[in-house]
Parts: sequence; C-alpha cells; structure tokens
Amino acid sequence: MVSGINQKFFCFRSLCFKKQGHSIGEMNNLSKEKAAVSLVTVDESSEGQRIDNFLARHLKGVPKSHIYRILRSGEVRVNSKRVDVTCRLALGDAVRIPPVRTAALAPKAGGAATAPRFVGRVMFEDEALLVIDKPAGVAVHGGSGISRGVIEQLRLERPQAKFLELVHRLDRETSGVLLLAKKRSALVALHEAIRNNQLEKRYLMLVCGAWKDKKRKVKLPLKKYTLESGERRVSVDPEGQHSETVFHLRASFTDFTLLEAELITGRTHQLRVQLQHLGFPIAGDDKYGNYEVNKALAKRGLKRMFLHSHETVIQHPLKGETLTLTAPLPQELSAFLKSLELHATAI
Repeated sequence: MVSGINQKFFCFRSLCFKKQGHSIGEMNNLSKEKAAVSLVTVDESSEGQRIDNFLARHLKGVPKSHIYRILRSGEVRVNSKRVDVTCRLALGDAVRIPPVRTAALAPKAGGAATAPRFVGRVMFEDEALLVIDKPAGVAVHGGSGISRGVIEQLRLERPQAKFLELVHRLDRETSGVLLLAKKRSALVALHEAIRNNQLEKRYLMLVCGAWKDKKRKVKLPLKKYTLESGERRVSVDPEGQHSETVFHLRASFTDFTLLEAELITGRTHQLRVQLQHLGFPIAGDDKYGNYEVNKALAKRGLKRMFLHSHETVIQHPLKGETLTLTAPLPQELSAFLKSLELHATAI
C-alpha cells in the first residue's frame, strides 16, 4: 500500500511529467533506456549545421530543453572542446555526444510510411538535387494542422537519404517546379544563388479582367500581418519589403487573361498580392481573390487557384551546368483554358 506522502509525491511527479507531454509509460522508458557515449564525425550532410540542430537529429525523442542543458553543462564536445549553441560544425569535426536517456515513444497516428506519392513527379535527380512537379493541394512542409507535407513524405519514402531539405517553398495551392537539396553544399549554393537573383523562376497564372500591357514591371512594398484568427496575410504597405515582378501577356479571353510572371524577388504571396492590388486577382485564389467569381468558376470546372510554377532555370550547384526545369500545366488547368479558347485572342 502506498503511504500518503509517497502517494502525493507520485501524483505530483506524474502531473509534472504529463505537463511536458509524456505519459507515465514513456517516463519509465526514459529511465530504462540509456545510450552509450558516441563520437560522431561530421560529414558533408551536416557541414555548416548548428550544433543544437545536429544533436536534435542524432538524439531523436530527446526534448530540445535537454539538448540545451547538456550543451550548457559542457557534456557535448567538438574536437574535445566545449561549445555553445551558436557553434556551427565543419567537415571532419569530432562531436562527443554524452549518454542520454531517450523515450521509446509510440508512433503517432499518420506517422507510418505510406505508398510513394511523388515517384511519377520527379523531374530531375542526381547526387545533389531532387526536383519534383508538386501537385496543388499539398503543403511543402507539415504544420498548422498538416501532419505531413512534401518534405516529411519524401523523408519517409527515402529513409536511406542522409540529407534532404527544401531549397524554397511553394504555396499549398500552387503546383509546379519544387527544388530540394540532397547535399548541404548544394543547399548553401542554391540559397546563395537565390540571394544574388541568379535563379530564374517563371509562373503561369490566369487573372480576372482584361490585362492590356504585353510586358509590365511591377514594384510594390509588401508587408506581412496576422488576422485575429491567427492566419497570416500580406498586403501592400509603404513600410513593407520591396517586391518586383515582370509580367508578360500570353493570352486574352473574354473575362480573363493568361499571364507569365518572371520573379525578381521572392516575397511571401508576392504574385497573389501584387495582382490583387492591381485589380487582377488570380482566378480561384481563396485568400486574395473574388469569392463570388471563384464560386462561379468552381461550377465551370476550376476548383483550385490557377497559379503554376512553370519553369525554373538554375546553375547546377556543384557542376555549374545550366538546368532548365519545366513543368507543363496540370490537366485541370489546361482543360479549363481549352474551355475558354473559343473566346481567346491570339497574342
């Protein structure tokens, strides 16, 4: 029989542990399982990574708070020296990882591997790059109620991959060219190319209204804000960040215009907000578009936003050769265009 004092202590201990998101069974697992000291040599997949992120990758199931604790205590060493959380690892560094109790957590619902989703959508792949034609309706990463995005799914499908990271993002409802890096050196090189405007990205979109200019450069300051619901939005604001796009007229229809956009900058929701501000919202855009128009378009067969990452031109991050990566319009978008062709004006 448990004494009154012991019972109170056990209840308090259980309550504290549950507040940290663990069950009593998981607490027991933490007390039973203990890893040995390990010495890990930093390879190319971890070169340039911060030490806390490196440890989180190698100590799965260990809370970040505990990782910071062993860093502060000096139990983690890099080349036999103490380091703080800002330390970035270099190729060949020897990282001492102390014995850490890890939780044998039950797999979460939806966490098990499923049938491959993107095999038929791989546009290019080599030892450094993976390029896919992302379908609309799929987020690039999990979060905000989405348990598994493109990156999580691909990591499940490729458990042997030492490194796999998104080079950039696409909105959930945007389809088309999506770049992923299979080596950290490739990721760093591509991010540098993006910062220096050395990446060519072209989009196709159908907008509401009659756009007249064959070519038009648009420069607008964009600022992020948050709705009361917590949803993030972007608006044109004098205090916002500079955004720049070159739009090209591709086809005119009775009530719509097909445009091609060449991105100069890559701000969040850049094309959607610029076009909405100019009075030409993207057809099917549920954030910045016209609700009544979108409702009518859905009845005519357009049930998604008409925005597609059509072409990306890059210098290969390791080999230097030029790669032109083109994703054709998805069937649902090309079919809707065909339904408008009777009223089209050739450009």
